[in-house]
Amino acid sequence: MDDATRTELEAAAFRALRHHLMEKRADVQNIDLMNLGGFCRNCLSRWYQEAANARGIEMSKDEARAIFYGMPYEDWRAKHHTEANAEKQAEFKKAFSENVGE
Repeated sequence: MDDATRTELEAAAFRALRHHLMEKRADVQNIDLMNLGGFCRNCLSRWYQEAANARGIEMSKDEARAIFYGMPYEDWRAKHHTEANAEKQAEFKKAFSENVGE
C-alpha cells in the first residue's frame, strides 16, 4: 500500500471514530472513555492540535476542540456533560495521570 492511500484510510478511520463519538454515542461521557480506554474526545482534539502545531499551523486548545466537537467545547459540555460521582473522578485522576501525564 502506498503512503497516500494509507494516509487516506487512516483519515477515514479517524472521521468514522469522530462521527461515532460525536453523533452515535454522544451519551458516552469523556470521563468514562478516559477511565476505560485511556483517552477521550479531548485527547483526540489535543492530538489534532499537536499535529497542526508540528506542521507549523498555529492552533490553540480551544480552536482544536471547536474543530473536533463541531462547536465550542463549553456548548458541548452544556448539551451532553453529566456530573461524575467521586468514584469516577478518582478513577479519572489515575487514568489521566497514567495516560496523559500532565
